[in-house]
Parts: sequence; C-alpha cells; structure tokens
Amino acid sequence: MSTFVIEGGHTLSGSITPQGAKNEALEVISAILLTRERVTISNIPEILDVKNLIALLQGMGVQVERHAKGEYSFCAADIDPAYIESEEFVRKCASLRGSVMVVGPLLARFGRAYFPKPGGDKIGRRRVDTHLEGMRKLGADLEYDNARRAFLLSAPHGLKGCYMLLDEASVTGTANILMAASLAEGTTTIYNAACEPYVQQLSRLLVAMGARIEGIGSNLLKVTGVPELHGAQHRILPDMIEVGSFIGMAAITRSALTIKDVSYENLGIIPSCFTRLGIRLEQRGDDIYVPQQESYEIESFLDGSIMTLADAPWPGLTPDLLSVMLVVATQCKGSVLIHQKMFESRLFFVDKLIDMGAQIILCDPHRAVVIGHDHRQQLRGGRMTSPDIRAGIAMLLAAMSAKGTSYIDNIEQIDRGYEDIEGRLNALGAHITRQ
Repeated sequence: MSTFVIEGGHTLSGSITPQGAKNEALEVISAILLTRERVTISNIPEILDVKNLIALLQGMGVQVERHAKGEYSFCAADIDPAYIESEEFVRKCASLRGSVMVVGPLLARFGRAYFPKPGGDKIGRRRVDTHLEGMRKLGADLEYDNARRAFLLSAPHGLKGCYMLLDEASVTGTANILMAASLAEGTTTIYNAACEPYVQQLSRLLVAMGARIEGIGSNLLKVTGVPELHGAQHRILPDMIEVGSFIGMAAITRSALTIKDVSYENLGIIPSCFTRLGIRLEQRGDDIYVPQQESYEIESFLDGSIMTLADAPWPGLTPDLLSVMLVVATQCKGSVLIHQKMFESRLFFVDKLIDMGAQIILCDPHRAVVIGHDHRQQLRGGRMTSPDIRAGIAMLLAAMSAKGTSYIDNIEQIDRGYEDIEGRLNALGAHITRQ
C-alpha cells in the first residue's frame, strides 16, 4: 500500500488539462463487446480502473492495440465463451466495479453473463436491482450461483424489446440496458433513464456502431434493436469530476489556475455550485480560469437560510463532487449543509478533516454542516487513509492547503480515478511525493 506525503501551504500556478472521463470510459470500452469489428477510442484516461477493465477484456480474448497515449483500438471477434464463465473471470469481475458494464454486452451477444457483486469504493450499499430487473424485462432468466456468489443471467433465445420504467435513474443501469437493448429483437422503451453526458456519449457511440436510439439527452429513450453492430471511432469527453476537483484545488490553495479544454457545455451546474461557495470563475472559450482570491464567502439562500449543496440526477449536481466541495467549504467564510443523498458512507471521512482543524458537524450518514472560516485558521497536517476515490482526492486537496506535512495512505484508491495526479499537480507547484 503506497502513501502520499504532502507538504502543504504552497501556491499553485499555470494550467492543467483534465483527463478523459473515467465513468464514460468504463461504459464505452465495454461496448466494444457488442461487435466483432474494430472500435477505436481516444482520450481514454490511463487510470487503474480502466487498465484493469482492459486487462479483463484481454483475458476474454479481445485484441487490444495502443496507438498513442489514451488512444486504443479493440477487436472482440474471438471471445472465449469458456473463459467468461470461468471462476477466474467471475473473481476478477467481483474486484472491479466497472466490470458491471460488460454484463449487458455479453448477455446480448452471447446469451449468458455472470453478475458478481461488484467491488470498488467503500461508500455504502450500491444497488444492482436496476441492472438485473432491466435484463429480466428484456427476457433474461436470472439465477443465483451460490458457489460463485454471483447472479447468472441467460437468454438462450435472445433478448426481446419491451417497455420499462426504471425505479431509479441509474447511470450504469441505464448504460447496461441500452447496450443489451441495442441487439434485442424489437423496440425497448426506457422511462426514467439517466441522461448524464456519459450516457449520451455511450448512446452516440452505439449509434455510430449502427444502433437505433431516439431521445438521446432525455430521460425517455427508445431503442430499436438491430441484428448486429459494426466498428466505429469515438472520443471520450473531459472528466467533469476532474474539472470540479481542479476548481476546488485552485480555491483551497488560493491559486490562479487555468483549466483547459473542459467541454463547458457538459459541466451542467458544477461551475455555479462552486460560485455559491464564493469562488469566482471565468469562462474563456472552452477553458475555465480561476483567479486568485484572498477569501471566499459562502452564499445564503435568498430567504437568508443556510446554503445547501445536494446531489441529484442530471442535470443536478453529481455526487462525486460533494466530497471536494465539503473540503473547500472548510476554508470559506460562512456555513453550508452538504447533503449526500445517494451513498450512506461517503461522508465518513470528515473525522479526519476535524482532526486537521475543520469545523464540521456530521448530522447523520447523509448530511454534514460545514462551519467555514477564512485562511487565518488554516488546516493543519495530519495522517489519513483514503476510503474511496473521491474522498481520497478531497483529502489530497485538504493536505495541500494545510500547514505542515500530511500523509495519505491507500492512495491506490486515488489512482483508480486520477491519472498521474502527483506528477500533474507538482508541475503546478505542489509538493507531493509517493512512498
């Protein structure tokens, strides 16, 4: 287990470009299983979760060729059916949260797929009902393999289009159902579909491969199945979570930074949520400039009540940025309620921030009140362990702003979602070493 050693208190400067979107990458890379032809994808983030997914595909028989940094071609013409039902494959899937995305393509193309309880972040219970119910409605039989502790989905006679109303607007659930429905017989209508940019991008790739999808960008999708899909090319969007993380980083270190090529139109309300914390932002073409500020003041609602930042399905605020916003708020004047609705364990890292001098009241597993203060009450260095990707980057931001030296253990969690993070931040003036 590796550790980051962070010397806090350094001002940053320069520009930084976000990597390709992690969540989109896991979806579109899995989609290559739907065709025997070559699919080329660019702007792939070279992070641990993506590398593990690519290794999983290679074990299945997918031919993978790296053309340049972030650009790969995939050919799934010769998948080994025996391997995708082996104990080794199921075990690898169970350790990788992103492996959930291969279920829909495998079921649609080969008629069988194992669905182990996926691994990943320790942020609370992560439901898989939307995935499983969606596959059942498409005509798959569902069994539980007790020996492998995994669900077995089978559709020996193929999948059939249907109507379904999702009980939650699950991003990964919608993506899985979209991929399966693209090869199903007939038409599938999906109500309450997730409409995040990741799902829109996956839909556009599927259309480029020959799928027939209507309603892209809305929560009502209509998929008319086709007999087969073909090869295509696709470019992944910049990672909106990295963009938000870098805005928070500039603010908490009181630095002037330019974040390049952010695909501003796909950021939704992320910029305005940071503005509510008192952070000034300037859109310069497709870049965001964060000017240096001496202090930040959290807004109140118009009626004078305490500001609340809460996650919500798109176009609401992504839950993946609440940890970053919570840390930034500790160094702003005023108070804010952080309401993490989706996951019941994601706020449990705040005790480490309290140890560093932050004033936070954890109301319950989903809500925390941050009582901010200005930079004269600087956080102090400490030792902490990263429980998940997003808490890990939030802790890193806290350590960069703190007085003294901090240590973050289990940084493999950060590596799962952020590419060469210490190298990129050190280039801006940070002092981070890996041990």
